[in-house]
Amino acid sequence: MSPLLDSDSPPFLESASVGAAAWLFGYVFTYLLVATDLESSPLNRLIEAFDGRSVTYELVGWVFYNAHLVDISYTGISIFTPPRSFIGGDGGFTALLYLVPPALLLVAGLALGRYRGVTEPTGGAITGALVVPGYLVLSVAGVFLFTVSVGGASGAPELLPAVLLAGLVYPAVFGSIGGVLAAVTSDR
Repeated sequence: MSPLLDSDSPPFLESASVGAAAWLFGYVFTYLLVATDLESSPLNRLIEAFDGRSVTYELVGWVFYNAHLVDISYTGISIFTPPRSFIGGDGGFTALLYLVPPALLLVAGLALGRYRGVTEPTGGAITGALVVPGYLVLSVAGVFLFTVSVGGASGAPELLPAVLLAGLVYPAVFGSIGGVLAAVTSDR
């Protein structure tokens, strides 16, 4: 019997913790790559001029959500519309940022599969997918943490795609693949 199916110790707490850790590592890695550029960006300087504070950590969050294919939505802005995605295109960050969430989630699923000792691909897929709760909670919280409001205007990651893509699809797919990899590469 697979350790995943052992009802004495379900792996939910450690799996959720690994999912949350993958999300946090993804944000920190993105921060290390783009924060310097965002700190001196015209958008940050404009917000700083109106609000008196830097919004670098929020803008890094926007880039992190963009890496999950989640666009940024704006309200109350009519003249100047910032980009909906900060990755790729003219003046955007490298498209390699799209690899950050899948890579970390794959590693998270692989680590969970190794930790749980999965030997069957189905058990590995289920174990890897258990990163979803931790990743989902932080994906939802991040939408609110990374909201920027200045006067009557605001910008934030779009809520529904943040929940569906960043919170559910990415961790379920890539965590499961990592879990399957753990199973097929196990010593059995």
